[in-house]
Formats: sequence, structure tokens, C-alpha cells
Amino acid sequence: MINYIWFFMILSGAVAAAVQGKLNLVTTAALKGAEEAVAVCIGLISILVFWMGMMRIAQDAGLLEKLAKLLKPVASFLFPGVPHNHPAMGYILSNMSANLFGLGNAATPMGLKAMEELQKLNPDSKTATPAMCTLLALNTSGLTLIPTTVIGIRLKYGSANPTEIIGPTLLATIIATTIAILLDRYYRSRTFDQYGNLKK
Repeated sequence: MINYIWFFMILSGAVAAAVQGKLNLVTTAALKGAEEAVAVCIGLISILVFWMGMMRIAQDAGLLEKLAKLLKPVASFLFPGVPHNHPAMGYILSNMSANLFGLGNAATPMGLKAMEELQKLNPDSKTATPAMCTLLALNTSGLTLIPTTVIGIRLKYGSANPTEIIGPTLLATIIATTIAILLDRYYRSRTFDQYGNLKK
């Protein structure tokens, strides 16, 4: 669906420019946008490498393991249908840890692996389980302590105080995550029974 939306936006922009006789502006904007995208990506590499390195140091020092232990009761509460020793729980904990530090690029592969493992627990491959819905809700809301990617973008564009976004981001993601969990629980209670089966 998103491909159709992007195609419509590009096509409508090109048609509007052609009608006004300014088709050259489309080409200029496309090339400038591509140049900006490459520049932003290169600028983000440094901040991502730094934080990925910090995460590796934290992992080697055992800090991530301790963080995962702290998050385990929360994960067990949010994902009651997932066995504690199942690989999905490990990926869920890694995904939550990476999201807390704003490392969306690192969190995404963990989230995908968690979904793959949750699918193995799914009795009906065509219907998402409550755990899958919860994981999706948590990833969409994305509770973040340090928005490293946003800080990197602000640094790239010369922000006078790139870290001032931390407070508003923390507040916004706390509210978003709280609402996501409440809605997840509400719809879970209406749609699934206590064993995770669809209500008839």
C-alpha cells in the first residue's frame, strides 16, 4: 500500500509541475533530495557507530545482560503467552533494550527475529497472536531514553543544542507507550481469551 502512496505523490508532483511548465524543478528536487539523503546517511554513520560501539562495550561488560534482567519481569507481564526460556523472549528483550537507547536500526533486526520466533508459537499462521500485536504496539510507540538517531540528525544540521530533544522525546514516548499498552490490553481482553485463543 505504501508503494502506491509514494507512486501517487511522485506522479501527482510530476503532473503538477508539467502543467505549470516547471518540469525541470522535479529533476532538480529529485537530485537534491538524493544528495541530501546520502549526506544525512554519512552524517549518521558516526553517531550510530559510536552508540553501537557503546552498546558493544555495555554488552561485553555485562550491562545489557543486567538491563535484560531488569526488563524481564516487564516482558513477562507484557508477553504472558511466551515461555521464559523461549528464544523469542531473548529477542524481545534485546529489541526493547535497543529501543530504549534510540537505536532503531539495531532494534529492527531483533524485532524481526522476535516476530519469526513468535510465529513458531503461533497455531494459526494467518492470524497474529496477542504477543505479536503487543510487540508491534511497543515498537510503534518506542519508549526511548536517548534518541541517538534524532540527536545525530540535529548534529548534522548544526543544532545549537542537539540533546535538548531528550526530555520531550522521553515524555512523548512514555505517553505513547502507556497508551499503546493500555489499548493493547483493552483489545486483547475483548478479542482473546486468557489462553490467547480468539473469542467466538
